[in-house]
Amino acid sequence: MSVEIVARASPPPADAAGAVVAGLYREHRLALVRLALLLVGDRESAEDVVQDVFSRLHGKSPETLTLSYVRVCVLNASRSLLRRRSVAARAILRRRDDPVDSAETIALLGESRQEMLAALSRLPGRQREVLVLRYYLDLSDADIAEATRLRQSTVRSTASRALERLERELGGRA
Repeated sequence: MSVEIVARASPPPADAAGAVVAGLYREHRLALVRLALLLVGDRESAEDVVQDVFSRLHGKSPETLTLSYVRVCVLNASRSLLRRRSVAARAILRRRDDPVDSAETIALLGESRQEMLAALSRLPGRQREVLVLRYYLDLSDADIAEATRLRQSTVRSTASRALERLERELGGRA
């Protein structure tokens, strides 16, 4: 009985992708949770978004697993969560007129920070995303354009309009 050895180009072992995901998780989880927190508004949801993203990354090709790819995944997952919340909020608002934040939320946030986060939450989604990516993550216009799939000129104009609106809402204290 003879055994024939065939040389093949084999894909990297499955554990290679797992190692890449684990490394990304260890190194960038906290920053990604902070990004999601700024977009979705509460820590528990932000942690859930990041955890869901990482659980979906298992089985992906290691070549596609980059920090920028994971950021885009977190951004998209945050958008999805905000869409679901929007639908739920519209249903709730039909039943009551005055939504109120919990006492814990109010106690945890300082007044000026609370004002800024409230003004930020009133911005349209795209404007909020651009400001968070620019001023929190210090991403360049090119990186923001890649993450949001916008042109760089659109990123700049969106940021400009968002800052003008924040300044109006905060009475020049932005």
